[in-house]
Order: sequence, then C-alpha cells, then structure tokens
Amino acid sequence: MSVWQLVAVGAVMLLGLVGVLVPGVPGRAIVWAAVLWWALTDTTAVAWGVLIGATCLMLLNQALKATLPSRRPREAGAPRRTLVLGGLAAIAGFFVVPVVGGILGYVGAIYGAERLRLGSHGAGWASLKSVMRTTGHSVLLELYCCLMVAGAWLGAVIWG
Repeated sequence: MSVWQLVAVGAVMLLGLVGVLVPGVPGRAIVWAAVLWWALTDTTAVAWGVLIGATCLMLLNQALKATLPSRRPREAGAPRRTLVLGGLAAIAGFFVVPVVGGILGYVGAIYGAERLRLGSHGAGWASLKSVMRTTGHSVLLELYCCLMVAGAWLGAVIWG
C-alpha cells in the first residue's frame, strides 16, 4: 500500500472520529469502512486481524449502546462546543497517554470548559455530571471504541 493511500485511510478515519461527535454522522461506520478499505488493499494477516478485531469491537459497542441512555444533548445544559471540545481532547489524549488518555481528556475538557463558563468548581462539577448522564456515557463509549480501532490500525501500520 502506498504512503498516499495510508494518508487517505488515516484522513477518513480521523473524519470518522470527529463524526462520532456530530449527531447524525455515522462516525463508527466511517472508521470501520476505513479499516475495511485498508484491509482490502493490504491483504496481510495483520490487516485482516485488525479488521476482524474492529468488527467485533464495533458490534460489541452496538450491543452496549442499547444499555445506555440515548443521547439528549439539549438536556445536558452545556453548549455544543463544550461537547466537541471534550471529544477533541479525548482524541488527542488517547494518543498522548495511550488508552486512558481518551477518558481523561474527555472528562477533563468538559469539566474545564464548564468551570470556565460557569465560574466555580461546584457548578462545573454539577454540569459535568449532567453532561455525562445525558450524553457523555454513550458518546464516550462510541468514541472510545473508535479510538481503539484507530489505535490498532496505527499500531499495525507502524509496527506491522
């Protein structure tokens, strides 16, 4: 696979990761399709293993989403930019501090943005709890699964 194809697959995957944060955009499907594209052009055992793992993880994500409350961003009380900031911080945090950085980035950015917006620790903490109750868990689960797939793909490209 050429370098340009890898860059294109990575760009599609990044688009899918950001798509997870936007209601109505099938971010999870875009990330999976990017892995499928890569596996169909790079027909190594590692590529097919990543595709199989990504498929299993995405199916597990779909099953677990049924147990969580549905997304209700308007009820969270936080502006949409706070949720987007949390998602972008999760994406960056996942790669800065592998695996756990995604969760820390998401929760930390939402708390920080809400504390700045509302002006106190108590109000920021209450808003964080409200966001996590109404949208946070389902968004974080979907984003985290997509980040795991993106991390597996990146690891396979670099070390595979």
